[in-house]
Amino acid sequence: MNTTDVVVIGGGTGGYSTALRAAALGLDVVLVERDKVGGTCLHRGCIPSKAMLHAAELVDGIAEARERWGVKATLDSVDWAALVATRDDIVARNHKGVEAHLAHAGVRVVRGSARLTGTRTLRVEGVPTDSVPGAPDLRTRSSHASAAHPRTQLAPRRRTDPAPDVRTDPAPGVRTDSAPGAPSTSSPGAQTDVTPGARTEPVPGVQLESAPIVYDFTVRRGIVLATGSRPRTLPGLAPDGRRVVTSDDALFAPGLPASVLVLGGGAIGVEYASFHRSMGAEVTLVEAADRIVPLEDTEVSRHLTRGLKKRGIDVQAGSRLLAAEVLENGVRARVRTARGETRTVEAERLLVAVGRAPVTEGLGLEAAGLTTDERGFVVPADWKRLETAVPGIHVVGDLLPPPSLGLAHASFAEGLLVAETLAGLPSTPVDYAAVPRVTYSSPQTASVGLSETEARARGREVEVDTMPLTAVAKGMVHGRGGMVKVVAEAGGGQVLGVHLVGPHVSEMIAESQLIVGWDAEPADVARHVHAHPTLSEAVGEVFLTLAGRGLHQQ
Repeated sequence: MNTTDVVVIGGGTGGYSTALRAAALGLDVVLVERDKVGGTCLHRGCIPSKAMLHAAELVDGIAEARERWGVKATLDSVDWAALVATRDDIVARNHKGVEAHLAHAGVRVVRGSARLTGTRTLRVEGVPTDSVPGAPDLRTRSSHASAAHPRTQLAPRRRTDPAPDVRTDPAPGVRTDSAPGAPSTSSPGAQTDVTPGARTEPVPGVQLESAPIVYDFTVRRGIVLATGSRPRTLPGLAPDGRRVVTSDDALFAPGLPASVLVLGGGAIGVEYASFHRSMGAEVTLVEAADRIVPLEDTEVSRHLTRGLKKRGIDVQAGSRLLAAEVLENGVRARVRTARGETRTVEAERLLVAVGRAPVTEGLGLEAAGLTTDERGFVVPADWKRLETAVPGIHVVGDLLPPPSLGLAHASFAEGLLVAETLAGLPSTPVDYAAVPRVTYSSPQTASVGLSETEARARGREVEVDTMPLTAVAKGMVHGRGGMVKVVAEAGGGQVLGVHLVGPHVSEMIAESQLIVGWDAEPADVARHVHAHPTLSEAVGEVFLTLAGRGLHQQ
C-alpha cells in the first residue's frame, strides 16, 4: 500500500493545476492520468481549435486586404497538411511544457485508470512511465517533498489477470490503443495518439509490459476528482470521425469539407461554424434556443448573429433537428425552423456540438459513499472548499454543475482553491460571476458578470449603456462592427456586467474582469485614461458616460 498526501484523478487543466499548486505547498502529490496530461483543452479543444481559428483569421485577412484595402492579394489554396503540422507542433510543445512543470514540481504521474475503494483509498491500474526505457522516473523523492512526509518510491504489484481497459502512453511515437469503451480520466473515447500524421510504428528497442501494474493508495489529506467531460451525442448519430463528428474529433477529421451542418449554437458550435466558413465551406448553424450563445446577453447574441450572417453563415436559431441520415459522402438532415417550416439540409460533414457530459464511469464513487445528480455531476457539499459530502474528497472542472462554468480557466482557479484548502490555507471561493466567458469566432464575444436580463431578474435597478465599436477610430479601421455594453446599478453604483462583441475582444476582457471582480463603480473606471486610438477606448467611453462625463456620448 502506497501512502501519499494527495491523489488527483485526471490530468486536465483542473487536475494538473491542483497537482502543481499542492506540490508547491509542500504536499506529496500523485497525479493519475490514463491519456495525456493537459486533457481535452490541450489536446482536442482550446489550444488546437484556437490555432486553427488563427489560421482562419489569416485567410479572412487576405480577402479583406483585397476587397477593402486595395492590396492585390489572392489565396491559391490552403495546405491542410502544413496547417495541421503547425497546430500539432503548438500542442506538442505545450504538452512537453506541462510534463516538465509537473516533473520539476515533484508531482508523481502514474499512467493508468483510478477507482475509489473507500473514502481515503483508491486503486490504479496501468503501466508506469519507467516501463519505457529512457522515460523520466516521476516516482522518486523530490526536493519538494515535505520533511514530515518524504516521498518514497511507489510500491506496485503485478496483476496476473489482465485489465482490458488500460490505456498507456509509453513514449513519443508509440501508440497503444485501449480496449473499446474504456473511460478516460481526462477526456473519454480519445486515443493515446490523436495527432494526425504522428508516428504509429513502435520505437525500435522499446519493449512494453503486456500485463498491467496495480497501485493501491491511501491518502493523508485528500482525493481530487478531475476526470473531465465528453461530448454529448444524439441517438442514431454515432460519430465516425469523418461524416459525423464531435468537438473532440472535428479538428482531426480528414481535410476540409465543402459544406458543414453544425448542431448547437453555443460557443463551441459557433467557433467551428466560423472556422469552416473562413475555409470556404457552406455552413448551416442550427440552435434549438431562440438565439445563439443563449447564455450571453441578448444584445451579444444579436450582434454575433448579424456578424455571422454577414459572413454568409446560415444561422437557424429556434430550430430543431427532426431526423438525420448518414450518406456515403455526407449527411442529410430535416430541420424544423423557427417559423414551423421543415427544411432539408445536406452537408459533407455534421458537427454535433450539443454540450458535454461529465465522466464518472469506473471511478467507484459508490465505494466512497458518493453519488451524482440526475445530470451526472458530482455536487459539492461545500462550494467554498469544493468538497463533497465525503470529507477529504474534492471535485474540480467539468465534473462540477453550475455555477461552475465548464471552462478551462475556471478549472485552473478551482484547482488552486482545492490545493490551498488541502494544504490548510484559508480558502477564497471562486467568484464565478467574475470569470470571463469568450467565444473565439469572427466576430468574437467576451463577457463577464451579469447580463441585463439576469440583473433585472435579481431585482437590481440597473443603468445600461452601449456603444458600437465603429464609433471609435480603431473600430472604423477594423471595419467589422461590434459593440460594448455595460450593466451597472442605477445611480452610479456597482458595475454588474460588461459585454463585448467584435474583433480581438478576447484580449480586451481582462480589464472588465477586474472591474466586476473588484466591485468597481463607473466613476472608479472613468478616471483612468484609455490609450487612443484603440478598441478599448470604447470601453472607457461607456464608463465615462455612466459616470456623467461622456465626451462622444451624451
